[in-house]
Amino acid sequence: MRPIIKNIANFRPLLSTIALLFLIPSLCLGWSGKVVKVADGDTITVLHDGEQERIRLYGVDAPEKDQAFGQKSKEFTASLVAGREVEIQRKDTDRYGRTVALVTVNGRSLNESLVQEGYAWVYRQYCKESFCPAWLQEENAARSTKKGIWSDPHIIPPWEFRHPKGQQVSGLQSPGKSATGQDICVNAYHGNTNSHKFHRPTCQQYSCPNCTAVFKSREEAVAKGYEPCGICKP
Repeated sequence: MRPIIKNIANFRPLLSTIALLFLIPSLCLGWSGKVVKVADGDTITVLHDGEQERIRLYGVDAPEKDQAFGQKSKEFTASLVAGREVEIQRKDTDRYGRTVALVTVNGRSLNESLVQEGYAWVYRQYCKESFCPAWLQEENAARSTKKGIWSDPHIIPPWEFRHPKGQQVSGLQSPGKSATGQDICVNAYHGNTNSHKFHRPTCQQYSCPNCTAVFKSREEAVAKGYEPCGICKP
């Protein structure tokens, strides 16, 4: 019996290697779980090993909640994944501790679908994978057919809407570039073309459906015949 025991001992390194190979695919393929919450277009919460894990979609940036199309983007994401099993392929962890990932439901990429249907921008600063140029082409196609966000000629990317560090939140605005390369004022006042009321960037009505008029200052809004809403009065 000793020779047999000796031979088994010799095979132990090989057995360990085989066992590791069985583990590697599960690590590479990610994991699956049920979506229990949709916070907005690009952020969901998924059950993972009995715990809720917050997922930030990789490579895309959806409108903010208080931005035009923010609610519609959220509703689109919910229509695809709310209460369903999804596949998560982790790419990174962001500064808020969220898992940054590619999300797939029934073989369909949620990340890419948001871009295709005009409910998110390709997040140019962070989308670095080989498929990102194809996503940019799909974004351009959605733009050309005025899908979703692209039906609004005054829409600005959420990374500009969030007021980048160093820019003021009130007063005259800092110039920037829109996704189409046009000059914009990130902190511009918005005017409701129906009520002729204008709203400052911090106003909850700032991105109302009819707030398509844009002014560089309060003075310009008043000069154009608009008046501040009840919240925005001095």
